[in-house]
Amino acid sequence: MSLFDVLGSKARLRILQEISSRPRYVSELAEQVGMDGKTAVHHLSVLEEADLVESYRVGRRKYYRLVKVVELRAIPRPDRTFVLHAQDAEPDHPGDTDTV
Repeated sequence: MSLFDVLGSKARLRILQEISSRPRYVSELAEQVGMDGKTAVHHLSVLEEADLVESYRVGRRKYYRLVKVVELRAIPRPDRTFVLHAQDAEPDHPGDTDTV
């Protein structure tokens, strides 16, 4: 699935928006974006397969965090460029992987 296809879902964009500030566990995310847990897990799986998010467990909770910076550039004429780019996020502080 292309990055355009992955990000072409309003639900996945809402999930990315929520986890861009901090990692969240599945039921918290589902509640925040207004969907059931099964649907949230489906969208999170797509985002994980695209290497935009990663998951980890703390006790019984599965958390998801954003691990890529996603940038869309639309440039008018004469270049007429439309680029969607994802790159690894750099931690704010050495050893800090939870903040994007």
